[in-house]
Amino acid sequence: MRALLTNLRPFLVADAAADRVVPPSGFTVRLTLFTAAAMSFLAVFALALSLASGRLAQVWGEELAREATIRISAPKEEMKGQTAAALKLLEQTPGVVNAQALTPEEQKALLEPWFGPGLPIDDLPVPQLIRIEQSPEGYDSEGLRLRLQAEVPGAVLDEHGRWRKPLLVAAARLRLLGWIAIVLIGATMGAMVTLAANAALAANAQVISVLRLVGATDSYIAGAFVRRFTLRAFTGASMGTFMGLIAVAIMPGNSEAGSFLTGLRFEGLHWAWPLLVPPLSAAVAFVATQTAARRVLEGLS
Repeated sequence: MRALLTNLRPFLVADAAADRVVPPSGFTVRLTLFTAAAMSFLAVFALALSLASGRLAQVWGEELAREATIRISAPKEEMKGQTAAALKLLEQTPGVVNAQALTPEEQKALLEPWFGPGLPIDDLPVPQLIRIEQSPEGYDSEGLRLRLQAEVPGAVLDEHGRWRKPLLVAAARLRLLGWIAIVLIGATMGAMVTLAANAALAANAQVISVLRLVGATDSYIAGAFVRRFTLRAFTGASMGTFMGLIAVAIMPGNSEAGSFLTGLRFEGLHWAWPLLVPPLSAAVAFVATQTAARRVLEGLS
């Protein structure tokens, strides 16, 4: 703990003399501010992607787990009778809370994305679909299949479990991709800050030599660079995070459309997660600058 406080002291306690060791302007200043702002902006979007993927997986899982479909394929003159028989059977099935036959308009809307508008559904042998909602306890799927085979020969029970698993896997991988992107963004920022710190230290080699002659220790010199670069990274990250939050906030909400991209905004307490980006960026800059300063100062010895 004492060693940690010793390392943090140059950062926590302002020292005007030490701050003058690091040039207040120049290429390294612009590079650090721009890198921190750009990486933080991207981190906000990667975080939104990861959190949205988690919500998407939960929604998909819940909706597909609750619903199933019965598909009835029969001659046109028998379709109405088999549909009525299937609905009656479902009313008597424990675990089924609602069963509804889709209207021709609803079935046409389902087919439009594939075949386009104006589909002559009445002239095509389209099966009749029945949507089933089940209770949390569920129903006996095997028993329902056997009863359908006996009483409604043209009916096929289609549970959504086989669709649910691939969708959940896809959403989980998308969420993982978001977190991997955040890690890569942090690594990129660390590399760029290290580059800027190396350039600043190399450019001030003569100043460092003079400071050593008058008694300044390497920890004092390194602390000046660590403090200045950490504050620059925090400032740039704060600006990038603010711009990222604005960009995410102006995206369409879930109520306006049902696609994935319209749900990319943060929800509820998730809006607090991006506030961690500036301090984490400062921590990355702190470690990167301290490592670079020690290596460069050892080389100048």
